This record gives sequence, structure tokens and C-alpha cells, in this order.
Amino acid sequence: MENQELKEIDTTQLKEKVIDCLKTIFDPELPVNIYELGLIYEVEIMPLNNVQIVMTLTAPSCPAAQSLPIEVDQKVREIEGVKDVYVSVTWTPAWNKTMMSEVAQLELGFM
Repeated sequence: MENQELKEIDTTQLKEKVIDCLKTIFDPELPVNIYELGLIYEVEIMPLNNVQIVMTLTAPSCPAAQSLPIEVDQKVREIEGVKDVYVSVTWTPAWNKTMMSEVAQLELGFM
């Protein structure tokens, strides 16, 4: 039972590291990181420390549509303890300004 509790703590810590990493990645058109911008819908730590990330972009025609998911994959893959990374892009639900954190809204002057 202790090993299971330890594994859960490690999973929680790894998820925090992944989120911290995502906060270092910025949308090329906005001065806000992709996590605060609300582009990350899900971060899940799978068995064997594989990381699954579901994200979106501000618009289908976003210039970073190709590069941003690749950057997410590459940076998260560099985190110690991460075995593999799976990044998927979804358009449902469509991103809108209400998905931004208060920090992002303040930064962009929406509050």
C-alpha cells in the first residue's frame, strides 16, 4: 500500500512539473503562456509516466498550428521522469477568451 501511495505522490509531482513546463511555452502572437491562455484542456499522467496532453489553439488558422504542439511535445519530453508524450489537438470545445485564467485576462487587458 505504501508503494501505491508513493506512486500517486510521484504522479502528482510529475503532473505539476508538466504544468510548470507548459507555463514556459508562449503563443507566438500573445504575451501569455499557453496554460494561462486556456489552450491546455487536459494533462494526464498515464502508467509508466507517459504523459497525455489534450490542447487546442486560438483558431484553426493559427500560424502556430503546426509548431506549437511539436514544441509542447519536445519540452515536456525533456522533463526528468517522463517516458513518452502524446499531444493531441482538439477543436471541441472551441477556444474562446473566457477560457483564459484571470492572470491572462489581466495581462491582455480584458479585466
